[in-house]
Amino acid sequence: MTTQRTSSVQGEDLLDGLEHLAQNSAAAGTSGEPVNVYEFDPTKDARWTELVARHPKASVFHTSGWLKALQRTYGYTPVAFSTSAPFQDLKNALVFCHIDSWLTGSRLVSLPFSDHCEPICDTAEELNLLLRHLQAAMEQRKWKYLEVRPIHGNFEASGDTMAFQPTAAFFLHRMDLRPTLDYVFRSLDKDSVQRRIRRAERVGLAEKCGRSDELLKEFYTLFIMTRRRHHLPPIPYAWFRNLIQAQGDALEIRMAYKDKTPIAAILTLQFRNTAYYKYGCSDKQFNKFGATPWLLWNAIASAKSKGAQEFDMGRTQEDNAGLLAFKNHWVHQPERLVYWKYPDSPALVSFDRWKLTTAKRIFSYMPEKLLTISGRLIYRHIG
Repeated sequence: MTTQRTSSVQGEDLLDGLEHLAQNSAAAGTSGEPVNVYEFDPTKDARWTELVARHPKASVFHTSGWLKALQRTYGYTPVAFSTSAPFQDLKNALVFCHIDSWLTGSRLVSLPFSDHCEPICDTAEELNLLLRHLQAAMEQRKWKYLEVRPIHGNFEASGDTMAFQPTAAFFLHRMDLRPTLDYVFRSLDKDSVQRRIRRAERVGLAEKCGRSDELLKEFYTLFIMTRRRHHLPPIPYAWFRNLIQAQGDALEIRMAYKDKTPIAAILTLQFRNTAYYKYGCSDKQFNKFGATPWLLWNAIASAKSKGAQEFDMGRTQEDNAGLLAFKNHWVHQPERLVYWKYPDSPALVSFDRWKLTTAKRIFSYMPEKLLTISGRLIYRHIG
């Protein structure tokens, strides 16, 4: 394997656009000719934005705005790999964040704190070329492991990817918004969803939507409350602030009020024809009013009015029976979502689960202020 350095010009300004597209590796294609793999920064390369805008496998998690929020909040380094040479349009790419932690090691994850991140490759051959390059570079680059989070189940069937091992499994709930809004509503569970939405309307809940500092503060107060119920520290406040700054109009906070008291909130994103429900939180003592289902339904109706054809409700762990039951009332047949690592071992996965169980016990005894500080300190290490 040979390695060389090359650079590319991006944008109108020659000096501002000069970048490293380093670490080209030779891999044999079907013709037997060597194929180079090029490394680049997706937050600075305009070709990445163009690829994400046009490719059917791209999601909100591929966008430069999402990557920049990860970088600003946690200090991760976004990096992408492609067989497309500099000065050529990108035809494929794998995007990662490089996490360099003194606590949990150096690794590539595609992508941390993201429900899924499909490899943007049109063929199994393209995917295998990129993965072989990364596997070969692991020892030299001192990466502990690689992790990918494909949304489609055909990853396992792609030849060389069999060296990857499944490390986590989830359910993914995605709602089809192409039928009429009335049809979508009638497809929801009558007792657990439709009835609760109508109850929220009867009790006169008020809703506020936007991205203001005031709304974010109210959202985060409820978010801390919800995470405490789950014995987990809250994600840093800076993450939400950076996400709002990076996503702009594509992000929306919806807050429900009962007699001017904030009682529930959700945060959604929209990219092309898909809307994403990413975060939800509530004050448990007001659950009887059905505020969260009401907010979700309002978000669905709003997204459909803006041209969305799909509502992605995100991943759910297999053992999270409560959340799984809640989402199953909206989407009756969820998909399987599997994360893959190279290399990995069942023993390591079991140990990680044990650590999480132990940590949740510790967090359950922490006062709110210490719990929030813990979130700021530890999340960058566990992405």
